[in-house]
Amino acid sequence: MSIPENIPEPTVPTEGIGPLAEHLFRHEAGKLVSVLTGIFGLDRLQLAEDVVQEALVKALQTWPYYGVPKNPAAWLTQTAKNLALDIIRREKLFSDKQPQIVTFIENWANECDPEDSPAFDSEIKDRRLQLMFACCHPLIPQEAQTALALKTLCGFSPAEIASAFLTSEAAIAKRLVRARQKIRELNLPFEIPSGEESSARLDGVLQSLYLLFNEGYKASSGDNLVREELCREAIRLTSSLAAHPVGSLPRVHALLALMLLNAARLTTRTDTAGNILRLKEQDRARWDHRSIARGMFHLAHSAAGDEVTEYHLQAGIAACHCTAPDYESTDWPRILALYDRLVELDNSPVVALNRAVAVAHVEGPQAGIDALEAIAHRETLGSYYLLYAVRAEFESQLQNHEAAASHLRKALALAELKSEQALLAKRLEDAELQRTE
Repeated sequence: MSIPENIPEPTVPTEGIGPLAEHLFRHEAGKLVSVLTGIFGLDRLQLAEDVVQEALVKALQTWPYYGVPKNPAAWLTQTAKNLALDIIRREKLFSDKQPQIVTFIENWANECDPEDSPAFDSEIKDRRLQLMFACCHPLIPQEAQTALALKTLCGFSPAEIASAFLTSEAAIAKRLVRARQKIRELNLPFEIPSGEESSARLDGVLQSLYLLFNEGYKASSGDNLVREELCREAIRLTSSLAAHPVGSLPRVHALLALMLLNAARLTTRTDTAGNILRLKEQDRARWDHRSIARGMFHLAHSAAGDEVTEYHLQAGIAACHCTAPDYESTDWPRILALYDRLVELDNSPVVALNRAVAVAHVEGPQAGIDALEAIAHRETLGSYYLLYAVRAEFESQLQNHEAAASHLRKALALAELKSEQALLAKRLEDAELQRTE
């Protein structure tokens, strides 16, 4: 790629290029991979990912020396196009179709509009949703589907996906390899499903969107607790799905309601210094009441028919928090009842941990500890700092400050975010002071 003669003045300080590139990669990678996969075919998904990854590498190599272009997103798109053309011209595999493909790419607009040129009214218009449905083919194991969608469409690292699944990076890497192998073995087409086939893939799509939102709501790594852009992207994609005839289903509206209700509290989850504010410490007057109203609208739409999913119950819990005028007015018995129903559908350790918090609010801290001890497969939470942080809270309420301090030390050793570490360190300091009094 040639270097322009007139080198532009950098528009972003050199130290800000890394975060900018990551931000752009999060937003643009899925779109670019979607378009390239549509050109190359789903069996060449790895090639499409490699092209986009190389475009990002070129940005990181070029921008510190020649400045950030006026339109960084268009620069990444153009670079990806050039790299794709190079590959097509090199590989004999594309020889038969080279003229058509080259013409298509050369006419491909610098900034692809995700709403353009749907072939049929029944197609999902957004390209990222199209590829998400392709990744969630029923012949690919469901956990591998979600890992592949998060990696390919959302720019998640294996570490972030591993955190979402409470597993190791190595396990996620194996899932990704197996998923791509399955795509090649079965020669799966890059297509837009319709009718029953679309419905069969929907659960995998919804889980991917759910995990995308969760990573934004509570980041697994980095300096910030909240990554609002991921939450907004998850809401945008889910809104697009809910607005389409294929996706206008109760469980889709329930997931969108859950996202909107939780997103209403995003700006109050930390203070101006980035320190975590727990629910009882948040300024409810600053909650986004428009987002709450939208969430309640979609929650009402989700009530059509007899279907009750995990998303319905979680959205109901979020609604209890959002509609309480203050923390003391929270309807904890209602929340506990919803968690009781939720564990019938999803008896995962994380859900059981959250239920234990509700148990403690209704029946007291000792009942909360008993609920923690009763969690099935609790060993999977061994590296999850919230298990120890919650246990410490219960012990503190029972005036067992030494036990609380011990659990807080474990939680502090496992927490990865600076904001979490700061909160736990403060709680540990308070517990040790009370222990010595």
